[in-house]
Amino acid sequence: MIRRIRPIMQRAATCLFILFATNAWALDADRVNKLLNNPNRDLSDKLNDKLNKPLELMTFFGFDEGMTILDVYAADGYFSVILSAVVGDKGTVIAQNTTRALSYQVDRTDVTAGEVLQQKLEKLSLINVERLDQSMAQLELEPESLDGVLLSKIFHDFYNRNPARAQQLLLKLKIALKPGGVIGLIDHNGNIKNDNLRFHRIPKKTVIDAVKMAGFVVDAESDLLGNPKDNHLRSIFEPALNKNTDRFVLRIIKQ
Repeated sequence: MIRRIRPIMQRAATCLFILFATNAWALDADRVNKLLNNPNRDLSDKLNDKLNKPLELMTFFGFDEGMTILDVYAADGYFSVILSAVVGDKGTVIAQNTTRALSYQVDRTDVTAGEVLQQKLEKLSLINVERLDQSMAQLELEPESLDGVLLSKIFHDFYNRNPARAQQLLLKLKIALKPGGVIGLIDHNGNIKNDNLRFHRIPKKTVIDAVKMAGFVVDAESDLLGNPKDNHLRSIFEPALNKNTDRFVLRIIKQ
């Protein structure tokens, strides 16, 4: 279900128009499905598709052909690969990672995220994906150069360690986004007053308040990746969860 939210009167920020509807944006589903079913695609990525619902997710965000999209903390590139099919030959995906992120071992193997990312890019010949191996603090983005940003399960790390640092990230992204640009945000739902730093979670309300403080508009939210059986008092790495956490999804707009 999609919950669409837009202020209808500037003088009353709390007055909201809520519309339950399907997304009207177009997406070349055939091109994305071709990528998802590519025999050269990483097997573990294919197995994760059931949990991540990538086609529905990209449609909800409104990401489309020809866009330039920044994948913040792309890790081993699961979403960077999918975004490459979304934006097509006329678009660009920027896969950003820190040196530390690239050194992490993937799913209890002796292969690092950086090595897996590079293997994916080469195996699938993804020439529209550019790697940027530096922190967001170091990254210099041209003003209004991005059509979209993906923040997948990473905003909690920024906010829980340092809320001011999270605001700096949002303000940097706001400058880099074109008017009407979209942040697609996914994160693990948490409870207010819990030890969310320890659990790697964040309450949805905390995120909404943070992005509004940075001057963005929360255009819509979705329970596409929700899991009501997930216990918000447990770590997201709980083995019994098998990665199926209760995740909220937000479409955030720069006006």
